[in-house]
Amino acid sequence: MDAVQKWRNKLKIEELMKVLKERGFDPIYAETPEEAKKITMDMIPEGAKIAVGGSVTLNETGILDEIRSDKYNFIDRYSAKSFEDMLDKYREGYYADVFVSSTNAVTMGGQLVNIDCTGNRTSQIVFGPKKVIIVAGVNKIVENVEDGIKRAKSIAPMNARRIGHKTPCAQDDSCACTECTCQARMCNVTSIVDGCHYFPGRISIVLVPEPLGY
Repeated sequence: MDAVQKWRNKLKIEELMKVLKERGFDPIYAETPEEAKKITMDMIPEGAKIAVGGSVTLNETGILDEIRSDKYNFIDRYSAKSFEDMLDKYREGYYADVFVSSTNAVTMGGQLVNIDCTGNRTSQIVFGPKKVIIVAGVNKIVENVEDGIKRAKSIAPMNARRIGHKTPCAQDDSCACTECTCQARMCNVTSIVDGCHYFPGRISIVLVPEPLGY
């Protein structure tokens, strides 16, 4: 990435981090995806029970590969042999020591905005696992909640195609959320985490001044 653009992104993240801290989150700056990986793994004790949300970012940074190592007790949603087995793994995730994911958007006002199909990712960010670690590139930063929802819906077709959901948007890359009634619909649950005041520091947000994920 161009050094000047990265400098601008860093300043934006520094401004955002002040707001996130005021809202009870634990914001952390990572200069590179590699540093984000190190920061994330340093927060996870060996032997910890870990659940993850579906995330391109975790793949791109190599975090998912590290979580799969024998050092951790990984609730491997990707090894599910059936839909019901996968749902059981989702449910087990509520008792995880650590939940690692990205986010669809983080606003300059200090909110996490996410849209989910089943709701396991959105709900486990909110409550359940003892610790939550969110890793997000600068492309996830938006001005406000409305922009966050727009962003989440704009990338839903790509996520549907990546996962293999047979939704209309996965075929033509256009979103008609209010009219979409198929069972595989990606946009069933919208979550806005407006602060982490009740459990200060439970949610750490690792921010990288480079684009990551969708």
